[in-house]
Amino acid sequence: MEITDVRLRRVSREGRMRAIASITLDGEFVVHDIRVIDGNNGMFVAMPSKRRPDGEFRDIAHPISPDSREKIEMAVLEEYRRAGSEEEGLNSALGGNAV
Repeated sequence: MEITDVRLRRVSREGRMRAIASITLDGEFVVHDIRVIDGNNGMFVAMPSKRRPDGEFRDIAHPISPDSREKIEMAVLEEYRRAGSEEEGLNSALGGNAV
């Protein structure tokens, strides 16, 4: 499995969610609504999920192997950091006024 594209949209600083991502696998399959969460032990990636009638959340799509989970997490968090660096550069260039 190769992650051929990662698209990320940063969200408001309120709450723990920092971004929502989509990944493309092997240029053929897309997984949307992957969340980047600022947890108690650092940033982590949460797979898309849906709330069940009993209030519990259930993953809609998720990696089966630890290696696949690590690949996805690394790719999404790398894009999150890259997007943050670009945003900081834009803020500096605009005198700190970028949104």
